[in-house]
Amino acid sequence: MARLKLGPILNEKPVKVSVELPAQVHRDLIAYAEVLARQTGQPVDDPTKLIAPMVEHFIATDREFARVRRGEDRQPHRSTAQPTPSS
Repeated sequence: MARLKLGPILNEKPVKVSVELPAQVHRDLIAYAEVLARQTGQPVDDPTKLIAPMVEHFIATDREFARVRRGEDRQPHRSTAQPTPSS
């Protein structure tokens, strides 16, 4: 069986956030929780508790974000404003 990217969920003091998920994402989250429970031997009572570790893992493995966060973003930021036409 393939290993999932998430491991056991730590029980830390959470910060409450409200988020809306598309129905398909919610169904996938439930399915992911079922597979994770089988792999870790720990039941996942509330699949929404997987969201934070998933986001945390995503951020931790995003190389571009890490590079920018370290201050290695040396390219000047481009403005999204449209140039004003000269008269």
